[in-house]
Amino acid sequence: MRIVLVGPPGAGKGTQAAFLAKNLSIPHISTGDLFRANISQGTDLGKQARAYMDAGQLVPDEVTIAMAKDRMSQPDAENGFLLDGFPRNVGQAAALDETLHGEGVKLDAVLDLEVPEDEVVKRIAGRRICRNDSAHVFHVTYNPPKTEGVCDACGGELYQRDDDTEETVRTRLEVYHTQTEPIIDYYRSQGLVVTISALGKVTEVTERAMEALKSDKG
Repeated sequence: MRIVLVGPPGAGKGTQAAFLAKNLSIPHISTGDLFRANISQGTDLGKQARAYMDAGQLVPDEVTIAMAKDRMSQPDAENGFLLDGFPRNVGQAAALDETLHGEGVKLDAVLDLEVPEDEVVKRIAGRRICRNDSAHVFHVTYNPPKTEGVCDACGGELYQRDDDTEETVRTRLEVYHTQTEPIIDYYRSQGLVVTISALGKVTEVTERAMEALKSDKG
């Protein structure tokens, strides 16, 4: 299957993408991974992206599209893939359609993870990270530490990242609504959108998604 995963920040796209890709035996292709791989390998595209990033500028669509196109051409993606974080706008979506059409294939589904805005804010603004090890992540409501402000694993100080404040989260949501959300209508006009609730346990959301994709294919 060839799937695009969409949803607002805090919807759990990365977590769901990993589970779904494993269940469907297809590679999980994320924009972040594409950038990191190309930059670390010193590819021409990576050098271009790095130059823009070092200048504090957004990486142009054509560079992101070229990275995605190269990744989708790899042998492990021959029978499908799950795109996470790409396309990010309608222009990228149209470019993806053109690329796939040139290969004689098309998307099977666009999975839209739906989460109420207040829940997104609660999820992200409640995160607390350990200063000693960023892999130790807690949540004031869903996964609180035994002692407030102290990491259970190592005793380090827990803090809130600057981009996890409510104000920043709402700004990120506005960017999502303005730039990315329009691709849902773009794909809905093609009959590709499958919307599910991303509320509940991770396993419940994964099962919901798998069932929705199965029903959509059926």
